[in-house]
Amino acid sequence: MSQKSKTPLRRRFLKSAAGGAVATGALAAPMVSTAQTISLRFQSTWPAKDIFHEYANDFAKKVNEMAGARVRVEVLPAGAVVGAFQLLEGVAKGTLDGGHGVVAYHYGKNSALALWGSGPGFGMDPNMLLSWHYYGGGKELLDEIYKSINIDVVSYLYGPMPTQPFGWFKKPIARVEDIKGTKFRTVGLAVDMYTDMGAAVNPLPGGEIVPALDRGLIDGAEFNNASSDRILGFPDVVKNCMLQSFHQSTEQFEILFNRAKFNTLPAEVKSIIDYAVQAASADMSWKAVDRNSKDYIELKKAGVNFYKTPDAILRAQLASWDKIMDKKSSENAMFKKVLDSQRAFAQRAGSWQNDYTVDFKMAYNHYFGRR
Repeated sequence: MSQKSKTPLRRRFLKSAAGGAVATGALAAPMVSTAQTISLRFQSTWPAKDIFHEYANDFAKKVNEMAGARVRVEVLPAGAVVGAFQLLEGVAKGTLDGGHGVVAYHYGKNSALALWGSGPGFGMDPNMLLSWHYYGGGKELLDEIYKSINIDVVSYLYGPMPTQPFGWFKKPIARVEDIKGTKFRTVGLAVDMYTDMGAAVNPLPGGEIVPALDRGLIDGAEFNNASSDRILGFPDVVKNCMLQSFHQSTEQFEILFNRAKFNTLPAEVKSIIDYAVQAASADMSWKAVDRNSKDYIELKKAGVNFYKTPDAILRAQLASWDKIMDKKSSENAMFKKVLDSQRAFAQRAGSWQNDYTVDFKMAYNHYFGRR
């Protein structure tokens, strides 16, 4: 074969080899969007020192690291751009690209929103309520509510919170009668519950609670957990904390995006956000066990007296909740729709949970209880 006849064959071979190399490279390193870095400005509803703001930063860190140079999420503390209770409007209007808070803070816009966190949840724990949200129709109901009040956001719920204390008080609450006349801070439908039980309620943002306690504007307050309560300074102004309550025993966090901004994101970035939410949810629940248990010990060292909330008060909470549910359901069709959905899911999931779950206190007391 002449040199002239070899040349076309050689060219075809080199072209084929080059194509194979490109194909192999594509398998090794998938082509992704390499446009200019997308900056997303977020705000939390928490003071910068609170562990909740740390959770917001944890989520942002996961997105930033997975997205590489394509996305940069910056998280500002409460009040940096809008007030804690104005976060939803700030995100919906585009003043912020996103935010980190809780659905109960939007309670004033539609009372049904408080059902994502307030109350006993028909016996569900926070993780079960998240299961209802993602697999039992809750997400669709939340989207329906936001649409009805002209709030155009993309909402992700995540991070099942530990059961919150009944509250911090200047004097221990031993009887239901002790609640009457108490000036108290809480949020969401817990406002209705404590009001029905006789308290004078003031729904202050997290950063304003301890100063109000210190100045005597309120007699008691609840916030959330041992770590947050310690960092915010509760033990500096009051020394009595009542543990266990049904007022907010099913709460979780919410990550918000402005929908118009979210819709401009590449598909792979949306997937990164979706999986970052799931990863942050697991990581937050693990971190909470570690940090809350350590801070619980530190609070005891600081002279805080912890009491179990008496069963009579817990039963009074449930009785108040039943009255509130009846009243709100008659006033708000969406409230009843959400409540009915939760009830149906809780009856099925709770039966399984209660039948299958062993009594962990038995094992704990076996190893660590008093002999």
